[in-house]
Amino acid sequence: MGDINQWHRWKANAQEEFNRWAETYDQSILNRLLFRRCYMKFIELILRYYPDNNRPLRLLDVGCGTGTFIAMLAETKLEVHPFGLDMAEQMCRFGMEKASAIGLAKIIHFINADSEHMPFDESSFDIITCSNSFHHYPHQDLVLQEMYRVLKPSGRLMIIDGYVDNVIGWFIFDFCVAKVEESVHHCRASELKSKLIQANYVNIDQEKFGYWVPVLSTIAQKQD
Repeated sequence: MGDINQWHRWKANAQEEFNRWAETYDQSILNRLLFRRCYMKFIELILRYYPDNNRPLRLLDVGCGTGTFIAMLAETKLEVHPFGLDMAEQMCRFGMEKASAIGLAKIIHFINADSEHMPFDESSFDIITCSNSFHHYPHQDLVLQEMYRVLKPSGRLMIIDGYVDNVIGWFIFDFCVAKVEESVHHCRASELKSKLIQANYVNIDQEKFGYWVPVLSTIAQKQD
């Protein structure tokens, strides 16, 4: 019972924090230093893994914030049918406003929901992305299982999060970020790979990029 109560308190606090942040989220220095280059990395990875795709890809961005990545996708030539999911209602609201401003409100969908309990059928998405959000999830194993459930067979999960396997990354993410945000956990590369294997993912590929703010890109595939 204690763990359940603690989880509900954490969830309420996280929702309140991110709802407050939503209004200034797009002006955050983190967008320039970190978020946008991670979104560009996702676009690079999608082009790498789906170079000759002949149908629209259904993509779910988990922890989508105000939908900047989804809006960036709309500016590319990628054939993508995007959905954004975020626990903070205000983040989704700003995302919908952004979609309306670029004339894509009927194409882009935002869902206010918990990443442990996604309101989608099994095998719904070709791609799931998750950028600088995974460290916030208290039950990361459950989130990976839920992502696996809603991925199509051979679908790919792409996670980008803080890299803590060197001194710079450890100081930024395990010391500075953890001190400010408290209830967070950045996985080491080997730990995340182990969690993915336990959740039945295959073809796992990991890459560290960035020097002063290093992040880890992890791609994994659902079995056929």
